[in-house]
Amino acid sequence: MKITQGAFSFLPELTDAQIAAQVEYALGQGWAVSIEVTDDPHPRNCYWEMWGMPMFGLKDAAGVMTELKAARATRPQSYIRLNAFDSTRGWETIRLSFIVNRPDVEPGFHLDRVEEQGRVQRYAIRRKSA
Repeated sequence: MKITQGAFSFLPELTDAQIAAQVEYALGQGWAVSIEVTDDPHPRNCYWEMWGMPMFGLKDAAGVMTELKAARATRPQSYIRLNAFDSTRGWETIRLSFIVNRPDVEPGFHLDRVEEQGRVQRYAIRRKSA
């Protein structure tokens, strides 16, 4: 089971050339790029760990790809995502976000529904065992 979060999550994994093309597009729009990593891709975990600083002012994708290569080398069994954000209006708005690295084994999540008295239903998300 593959975790599906962000753009392109239902497509086959992007190659480095395809990732670089997406970065070039983002830079062409004037967006800054950042890289984040996590070992817990739970849907409610929206605060991943920053890898370095956001990359403002880049003109080509080479700098981002160098940082991505370093992140993959250091955290090969982690989830790594690339974010492109627009700060032109004075606040940072995510315009593009997608996963660029995954661990070899993705256990996924399971949704449990618990019936309670009356018509009340509660849901819990738990990580599947590998």
